[in-house]
Amino acid sequence: MRITDLPFNTTDWTTLTPTEHPGITGKALWRTQQFGEIRVRMVEYTAGYLADHWCQKGHVLFCLAGELQTELEDGRLFTLKPGMSYQVADNAEPHRSSTAIGATLFIVD
Repeated sequence: MRITDLPFNTTDWTTLTPTEHPGITGKALWRTQQFGEIRVRMVEYTAGYLADHWCQKGHVLFCLAGELQTELEDGRLFTLKPGMSYQVADNAEPHRSSTAIGATLFIVD
């Protein structure tokens, strides 16, 4: 990733209005900032959330709270707890998220 034309700035995530994205079950609340081609999000998944699609977008994802299950299309399963992250490239390995207890994530893509 190359970051250009981005002056120093701060974000108070609590002031951003979340957008709601329903899953098969539960929902995701996104607070989003766009900086050119870089999207930065604070995402909260409700307890019982299951994504409604296999994602092929690349991300750097950091778990702040809760617990996130990430399933890869090939069947592998990973669990993120607070302080853990995953990284995946665009179109590399389709993945989808779920959480039994809820999770708060910081995502750059």
